[in-house]
Amino acid sequence: MKTLLSKGWLSASYAFLYLPIAVLVVFSFNSARQSMVWSGFTWQWYTALLADVELGAAFGLSLRIAVLSATASVVLGTLAAFVLSHYRRFAGRALFNGMASAPLVMPEVIIGLSLLLMLVSVERWFGFPQRGMATVCIGHTVLGMAYATVVIQSRLREMNPSYAEAAMDLGCKPHQVFFLVTLPNLAQALVSAWLLAFTLSLDNVVLSGFLSGPGYSTMPTVIFSRARLGLDPRVNAVATLTVLVVSAAVILSTLYKARAERLRRQSA
Repeated sequence: MKTLLSKGWLSASYAFLYLPIAVLVVFSFNSARQSMVWSGFTWQWYTALLADVELGAAFGLSLRIAVLSATASVVLGTLAAFVLSHYRRFAGRALFNGMASAPLVMPEVIIGLSLLLMLVSVERWFGFPQRGMATVCIGHTVLGMAYATVVIQSRLREMNPSYAEAAMDLGCKPHQVFFLVTLPNLAQALVSAWLLAFTLSLDNVVLSGFLSGPGYSTMPTVIFSRARLGLDPRVNAVATLTVLVVSAAVILSTLYKARAERLRRQSA
């Protein structure tokens, strides 16, 4: 009985999480403009999506921002995690640790507003950056870096320090140890952190709304603005394509990590 209840609870939890996504995918092929009234199968909304210049441009902009911000988040998160893991005592460590993890618990409205005020002040002083792709990338990097730091730091704590010590004994310099020993052992964590930061950037609405400028609307902000005026079947189509892209990335990442773990066990 206990096993049956646990399985039922687990099934209900998965249904609560993924049934809305399944409904969205199904109704992206609905021929009616009213999204919740099924009237037949059609590909017309995907065809209409190809002709939607605004949504296509927003989707391309979101992808570019997500790739750039995820890459920057992983680079900065790796450096922050390395410092916090290998240097236990230095002036300002508590402040640095708090600032690195603050975006995890701080409301995005506060982050977006504070970044907006700071970037507007910087623009007045130096004339750069203007509100657009660069400012959105900065905001998404601030958020993604905090998540990347946590993921990478947890992996660094699990690493055996004898690898780095052995490399030092064999004559490697500290930077060689970092690039030849530490980074290869962090490969799985780096991929996971990159995918997490990429996903956070791709669907972010709040920071994008604060930091984007005229002509630089991301896909989530365009979808949100259209949803306020009524459900658009083309939104279902682009959401379905996004689900497919993210699902493919997750599957490839899982296969890569499984292969890397298998190779690691074989070489151990």
